[in-house]
Amino acid sequence: MDLYEHQARELFEEHGILVPRAEVTDSPKEAREIARRLGGRVVVKAQVKTGGRGKAGGVKLAADPAAAELTARQILGMDIEGHRVGTVMLAQPVDIGTEFYVSYVLDRAAGGFLAIASAEGGMDIEEVAATRPDAVARVPVDPAEGVTSAKAGEIAEAAGLPPQTVDVLVRLWEVLVREDALLVEVNPLVRTRQGQILALDGKVTLDDNARFRQARWGADDTEHDDALEAAAAAKGLNYVKLDGEVGVIGNGAGLVMSTLDVVAGCGARPANFLDIGGGASARIMADGLSVILSDPAVKSVFVNVFGGITACDAVADGIVQALDTVRLTKPLVVRLDGNNAPRGRAILDEHAHPLVQQVTTMDGAARRAAELATTA
Repeated sequence: MDLYEHQARELFEEHGILVPRAEVTDSPKEAREIARRLGGRVVVKAQVKTGGRGKAGGVKLAADPAAAELTARQILGMDIEGHRVGTVMLAQPVDIGTEFYVSYVLDRAAGGFLAIASAEGGMDIEEVAATRPDAVARVPVDPAEGVTSAKAGEIAEAAGLPPQTVDVLVRLWEVLVREDALLVEVNPLVRTRQGQILALDGKVTLDDNARFRQARWGADDTEHDDALEAAAAAKGLNYVKLDGEVGVIGNGAGLVMSTLDVVAGCGARPANFLDIGGGASARIMADGLSVILSDPAVKSVFVNVFGGITACDAVADGIVQALDTVRLTKPLVVRLDGNNAPRGRAILDEHAHPLVQQVTTMDGAARRAAELATTA
């Protein structure tokens, strides 16, 4: 569960990390009043759960309260990477001396966490990481030991951060642990010309498995999240929108992740992650197809199922019944393998839908789905 920037900074404040004064609103008129309370000159920032706000025009400096109202009016309603801006945060501007980047992220492969830090923070941190990887320090963190002052000093030294950031690094780790976070990021963390260390922006992703411990975010307004993800969540689907043209449905997170990789290896981009788990009923399949086909970027759909407890003939029945309720407008490539796969394939052959194709191997099916998507 991603938090908005204003929610992330709320957590930072609670853990003793300094942030500029700020307030949130969905009203241009109120933005004028907030700017007046904050001293007149403010930074107006779109509140959306995605990056790239600055480059998209979602972060602007307003010279006075009247300009703040006008700027808020311009930013509210913007579309940034598929996210509509419903609220803005107005913050006091800061006299920036130096910008840094710091984050903690779960490293699943290593079974621990990774501290990522750089003395060159700001909007171009991705370019810095890609072109000069030596400018970005990556320091493993043992979750059992955590980030002590000594560990924070190690991270700061590796990244070339000043000693004043050590305390912030310790407190950010406290945010991650106590708030059940998988990611805590500050970009930029700044040293002002007066020598203060402030978090100017924040990104926090909480572990969905800990929602019961993070009840205060449970009522979070999802109106402005990605529309397809919101629709899928309403149907109880495990769906994540991606920027591609091949819709993907699979049973099991590991299989779906492998499917995404194979599709990408065939020269196409997956349009989503959708794991139907152990169930492939007509309703689940219909709901999944409905969401994926609602994505205008999707040119083909790849259903990749390995039958286990749920046999392939049951999956095939679910697909056939789903096609009676969902109008299939894009080619559908199906790969069935495992328990009762021959019977499942026979069911789809008997149905003989003109837009449904079967391929027996995962690589072959991915290749066909990619071909259909790139030639559409």
